[in-house]
Order: sequence, then structure tokens, then C-alpha cells
Amino acid sequence: MLDRTDDRFGPPMTHAATAGAVLWILMFAAGAAWPQVAPSSSPGVQAPAQQAVPDQPAPSQAEPAPVAPPSPPRENPGLLNEVGKLLDKSLSALPTLKSPSETIDELNARAKDAGDALSRLAKPSMATGRMKCPVSANGAPDCKVAADQLCQTKGLKEGKSLEINSAESCSPKVLIPGRARKPDDCRTENYVIHALCQ
Repeated sequence: MLDRTDDRFGPPMTHAATAGAVLWILMFAAGAAWPQVAPSSSPGVQAPAQQAVPDQPAPSQAEPAPVAPPSPPRENPGLLNEVGKLLDKSLSALPTLKSPSETIDELNARAKDAGDALSRLAKPSMATGRMKCPVSANGAPDCKVAADQLCQTKGLKEGKSLEINSAESCSPKVLIPGRARKPDDCRTENYVIHALCQ
């Protein structure tokens, strides 16, 4: 317990020292911006009074007095004024926010453009019919050939089967009364009903 260092005051003290250093730098850097007052040579001694400007003759009633242009407001060169300028500059660098209706209109225009682009793409179409799947060399039905044939009847190039129907096809010998049914009398045939064509 005694050899363990206590870090309770480590990070906060580091943060306080950093904050103090930053504050000192800001005050030192802004020192040039503080208004300067001429030091008096000794306490209690007042600066000499400025000489009075001699009175000018009053303008005559016939001539209107010239209107002086308003002078620009005097800028206060203090620290808060400098921080205010910095904030004004940073706010002007941010992009302007759009109103919700402008944002929705922009999103609708983009969605319409995207919909138009998608509609221009090649649309696959659906072919409906009944095309028998031929038996391949391994004995399985080849429904890709049947899907291609079904799409070619619609004037398209190739297709992919979406729905296949199976039916049992039997020879007429099965209908003879009293005849025993043999394993090769009936076979299952597959048909492509719907195909997606390109």
C-alpha cells in the first residue's frame, strides 16, 4: 500500500497548469490590443487642459449648415472585440443551412433523376408459357434450355427459370384393365412455366 503512487491529483493538476498557460498566452498576445493610457509622472498631478477652440461666427440663416457625414463607430481594440471578430469569421465560413422545404425539393429531384436512370436500364421481362425441360446426359432435367426457348418465343435472347411444374407422363398400356404396372410405364417430366428473360 505504501509503494503505490497516488494519481488523484495528477491529471487535474496537469489540466489546470495547461489552462493557466493558455490563459497567460492569450493575455500576453492580447496585451497589444488593450487600450493604452498615458502614464502620469506623479500621482495627483493632472494632465494639462487642452486649449479651447475659439468660437466661430454663427452661420447666417440664409445658408444651411453643412451636414457632416456620420463617423464610423469607434472600434474597441480589447480582447472581447478580437474574440468577437474571430467568431464572426468562423461563422461566415460555415455553409448556409437550407430550409426543410428546399431540402425535400432537392431530395425529390434526386430521387426522380435516379428513377429515370433506372428506367433507362435494360428491363428484364417475364415470359409465361409451358416449355418441356429436356433430359440431360446424367438423367436430370435441363430447365435452362427450356427457359431460353421460352424467352426466345417472346423475341428475347436468354432466360432463367422462375417456376417449374412437374407432371407424370404414362404410356397408354397403363390403362389396359388387368395389366400389372411396370416401373418404366410412367416417367416424370418437368416444364418451365415462368422465366425471367433478358
